Amino acid sequence: MENVSDFIVKRLGQWGIKRVFGYPGDGINGLMAAFGRGASTLEFIQTRHEEAAALMACAHAKFTGQVGVCAATSGPGAIHLANGLYDARMDHQPVVAIVGQQARSALGTNYQQEVDLHSLFKDVARDFVHTASTPTQVRHLIDRALRIAMERRTVTCVILPNDVQVLPAVEAPPREHGVTHTGIGYTHHANVPDAHALRNAAEVLNKGKRVAMLVGAGALGAEEELRQVADTLGAGVAKALLGKPALDDTLPYVTGSIGMLGTQPSWELMNGCDTLLMVGTSFPYSEFLPPEGQARAVQIDRDGSMLNLRYPVEVGLVGDAKQTLQALVPFLEPSGDSSWRSKVEEQVAEWWRKMEARAMVEAKPINPQRVFWELSPRLPDDSIITCDSGTAANWYARDIKLRPGMQASLSGGLATMGCGVPYALAAKLASPGRPVLALVGDGAMQMNGLNELITIANRWRDWQNPTLVVMVLNNGDLNEVTWEQRAAGDPRVDVTQRLPPFPYADYGRMLGLHGVRVDRPEGIAPAWEDALSADRPTVLEAVVDPNVPPLPPHIPWKQARAYFEALSKDDERTAVLRSTLKQWWAGR
Repeated sequence: MENVSDFIVKRLGQWGIKRVFGYPGDGINGLMAAFGRGASTLEFIQTRHEEAAALMACAHAKFTGQVGVCAATSGPGAIHLANGLYDARMDHQPVVAIVGQQARSALGTNYQQEVDLHSLFKDVARDFVHTASTPTQVRHLIDRALRIAMERRTVTCVILPNDVQVLPAVEAPPREHGVTHTGIGYTHHANVPDAHALRNAAEVLNKGKRVAMLVGAGALGAEEELRQVADTLGAGVAKALLGKPALDDTLPYVTGSIGMLGTQPSWELMNGCDTLLMVGTSFPYSEFLPPEGQARAVQIDRDGSMLNLRYPVEVGLVGDAKQTLQALVPFLEPSGDSSWRSKVEEQVAEWWRKMEARAMVEAKPINPQRVFWELSPRLPDDSIITCDSGTAANWYARDIKLRPGMQASLSGGLATMGCGVPYALAAKLASPGRPVLALVGDGAMQMNGLNELITIANRWRDWQNPTLVVMVLNNGDLNEVTWEQRAAGDPRVDVTQRLPPFPYADYGRMLGLHGVRVDRPEGIAPAWEDALSADRPTVLEAVVDPNVPPLPPHIPWKQARAYFEALSKDDERTAVLRSTLKQWWAGR
């Protein structure tokens, strides 16, 4: 007889779910057992930690557009999920968490591993978190959790007491009062504002003489439309970090990333524009947007609650980015003045020259920027790139040129460490024929990346294309925080910032993967070529200089003064000052 867990596995498959990421435990044993029964094609991916399972579910949603599903036991397993679930919530990704709980008869008795899961998840899964008390509820709880996650692009949670998991399933609830009957049918939306709203938006944009566009993750998949609008308006285009793959980085008017990890041309674009079009972005740092009152603005977002959140806009359009831009184009008038676009293109060309010069500055032993600069032209056309939080994100944002057909992501809203390797593994499982690269710092690698290398070593032989490169920046320092401390006026603190040494490439080889260690500038390009052509996944360990500063596009005098005050007390002040001056000089 089919039990509740068998029904859940079958129902997830009927919804089109391909895999569930998780870790077993007695609170979820009923569901785990169901994966070993029946003819379901649903695959269970055993991770090394529940946090990684939730991060993989988030990445699965990002790279496939489908709902990511993760599962964990009660108490400790559920708690471990939280960080990855917040990553999904803050980046607006649809993820469903299925979590075990103690038996109904034990609830409220301070039982072992009994945690108030409703209170635990009431923030991260605020749109839907419910407990199955009877088998009759299970169909509508699973259906609602999936539908709400998709519709609101958010996190939902279903809690399953372990005794309910093994009760006989109720596939078709009775037709009686107090019972509801849900279905799997998908919802279709009218994703385009009406003509009146489009004309109002076009009126603002057409009057602009210096138009800037800012695109985010909500604009992914709309590259052709973004190019058409930018060319019609003669606009320059900056990108929020999650929107980096939205538009080709080799286009001469694409200024690159914006913000503290952004570029000088993006800073100049925002400070020089008189009109701003924001598409699918909730970029948070208002100081990098035009001064209030300088620019008239139009914003497109599928979520109306995100309009007018970062910058005052005259016209907000609620709709899908691609379809709304398609509908907007006929109302736009070609710009008759090319001077603004020409200025933007000159600034972009100069910026790329500076980036190359900075990447080639000598460092001890390797300049981390050069590791990324050398990778960029070697990226396969259909690559998927993941990046972790830390200084790796600075170099990814500025030195990597993404081309059409590539996908890339990182933890945007939460900016959590430890996402890079789980993201890469989820990407590879979803697209086993595509090359995948994870760009990770040694702090994030020690946090949880090393553990998920075990998962990679266990699974890679099933992949159509074995290329998965985990590049580790080995600088022995929690480098991003070190630079943040210096910018705040505090010197580097060895006891908090120093990382214990670890042989990353050797560890990869011990697991049966390929391992490459590079500590000479001339070895960087051959190392990338070796890793990308290997017959198995590769750990590429780049030994880099921790004293190369990730210079922001704009440094206020207050911050510069604090930085130099910090250096006067820093044990590494001579090396840091020398490196800072070299970077400044190369960027002149």
